[in-house]
Amino acid sequence: MEEKSIYLRLRKRNRCNHRDYQNISRNGASSQNLKKFIESLSRNQLLDNPAIVIYAMIGNDVCNGKADPIPEMTTPEQLYSSVTETLKHLDSHLPKGSYVVLHGLPDGTFLWDNLHDRYHPIGQLNKDVTYAQLFSFLNCLQINACHGWMSSNKTLRTLTSERAQQLSNTLKKIAASEKFTNFDLLYMDFAFKEMVEEWQRRGGQPWQLIEPVDGFHPNEVALLLSAELFWKKMQLQWPQVLGKENPFNSQIEQVFGDQGGH
Repeated sequence: MEEKSIYLRLRKRNRCNHRDYQNISRNGASSQNLKKFIESLSRNQLLDNPAIVIYAMIGNDVCNGKADPIPEMTTPEQLYSSVTETLKHLDSHLPKGSYVVLHGLPDGTFLWDNLHDRYHPIGQLNKDVTYAQLFSFLNCLQINACHGWMSSNKTLRTLTSERAQQLSNTLKKIAASEKFTNFDLLYMDFAFKEMVEEWQRRGGQPWQLIEPVDGFHPNEVALLLSAELFWKKMQLQWPQVLGKENPFNSQIEQVFGDQGGH
C-alpha cells in the first residue's frame, strides 16, 4: 500500500500536501546539536500553510560509545534548555496554526533482552558470534552506537533507561507548560510496547523489529508500525492536527494526473 508513511497518509487525505514534506534529520542528531541544522527548515510564515513538525530524537540524548557513557548523556536541565530554544526558533519560522509534536524516548533495554543470545548475521553461518559478543567487541573499540543499552552490564542498562524516562518526562513537562504564538505543542510517548504487541498479533517476533546488522536501529517494519500507530493516535486524540479530508481530491487528481515521485 502506498500510504504507509505519515507523509503519504497526509497526501492521500489532502492532495494539497503533495511534496510538502521536509526530513530535517541527521544520523546522531540529539537535542544538543539540532540547532546546527534546524535552520534548514523552509517555511514562509506569511504565505505558506501551517506545518506539522515531529520532534523525535529517539535515543541519541542517552546513546554514546564512551567507556563511561553516563556523564555524556543529556541531563533533564540541558534538554529543557535546548528544546525550548529549538521551539522558540520554530515559533519564529512556522505559520500561525501549526503543530509541534514532541516524541518521547524509547526504553532500549528491549535490545539486550531480545538480541543478546541470538546470532548476529556475521555469526549465523558458523554459529559463533552472538549480539552479546558483538556489543562487547564494539564497546572494546569504543564505537558502540549505544553503550548504555548495548551492554551486558544490567545496572548500566537500567540507569540508561532511567535517564531516558527522565528526558521523556521533561518533554512532557515542556508540552504541558510552555506556550507559543504560532503553534500548539503536543507530547506523544514512544509507543514501542504497542508496536511489539501489534507485530506479535500479526505473528511476528519482537527481535524482527530491530535492524539486524547494527542491532540498534528500528528497521523498516518497525518504522511502518510506528507511522501507523502515530496516525491512529492522532485520529483519536488530536484529529485537528491532520486537517480535514479535502473534498476536491479527485478533481485535483484529474487536473494534475500522476506527477510521479513524492
